[in-house]
Amino acid sequence: MYFTRDLSPEGVQKIYQQINQGITGKVGIKLHTGEPHGPNLLPIEYIKNLQSKIPHSNIVESNVLYKSPRRETKTHRETIKINGFDFCPVDILDEDGDVMLPMPAVQAFLDKQLDNYSGNCPFERGIHLHEIAVGKHVQKYDSLLVYTHFKGHTSGGFGGSLKNIGIGMASGKVGKRMIHGEGWSRGKGFLERMVESGDATVEHFKGHITYINVLKNISVDCDCAGANGAKPTCDDIGIIGSTDILAADQACIDLIYQMPADQRHDIVERIESRFGLHQLEYMEALGMGSREYNLIEI
Repeated sequence: MYFTRDLSPEGVQKIYQQINQGITGKVGIKLHTGEPHGPNLLPIEYIKNLQSKIPHSNIVESNVLYKSPRRETKTHRETIKINGFDFCPVDILDEDGDVMLPMPAVQAFLDKQLDNYSGNCPFERGIHLHEIAVGKHVQKYDSLLVYTHFKGHTSGGFGGSLKNIGIGMASGKVGKRMIHGEGWSRGKGFLERMVESGDATVEHFKGHITYINVLKNISVDCDCAGANGAKPTCDDIGIIGSTDILAADQACIDLIYQMPADQRHDIVERIESRFGLHQLEYMEALGMGSREYNLIEI
C-alpha cells in the first residue's frame, strides 16, 4: 500500500509506478467523469498526465440509470466533453449492449453460508447477484486501472474503488438496475449487491487490475451530484495506491477517521448514516482483499 501527500500530476504518477506491475496490453482507465460542471471533480491534469504515459490506454465509462444526460451515449459524450475528459478516447462500454460477467466465488460463498446457517449471516437476506451485466466493450481490454475520486455517496456512504467498479462498470440499462433494484433502495442489501458486482470485475481482470484513490475535494456528495455537489468540509489528504481493492478503500477510510473532528464530521456522518463501512465488511467476507496493510509513504 503506497501513499503520498503530493497532490499533483507527479504525485499520481509516483503512485502508479509502484502498483502497475500487472497492467499490460490494452488498458482501460475507469474513472467517474461526473455530471456537467461538477465543482468537486479532480483536476483534469492528474489523469491527463498519467494516461499519456500508459501505452495503449483510454478512459472507459458506462451509462447511468438515473435521469441524466449520461443515460444515453450521445449526451453522455457531450457531458464528458463539458467536463474536460475528451483529451483521449473515451469508450462507453455499454454503447453496443451488455455481456454478463459471472461471479462463481460469490455464489459459492452464499451457498455455503445458507447450507451452514446457524442464525448469523454476514449478509442481508434478500436478493443477491450471481452475475452482473456490464458493457460488452469490456472484452476489448486486457487490464484495468481503477482511478477514483474518493468522496461521499448518497447511497453507498462513500465512493471508493469498490463503488467505482461495482456501480461504474455495470451497464446503465441492465446492470445498474440489477444492483439498485426497484425504488432506489439503500441499506446493506444494496451495498452487498454493489460489492458482488465489483467482485465480478476484480475476477475478470484478476492479476491485471490496480487501484488509485485520490483524497481531494472530499465532499459528502458524489460527482454524480453535478453542479449541486456540496462544498467539501474536510481538508485534502493525499493519494493511495494498491493492487488490493479492500486495502485501498480501508486505508482511505482510516485516513479520513484520523482527521480532526471538525473536518471529518460531515463525511463520517454521511458514511455511517448509509452503513457505508459495510462495504468493507462484505468485501472481507467475500475474500476480496485484506483490511490490514502496511502503509508506505513516498
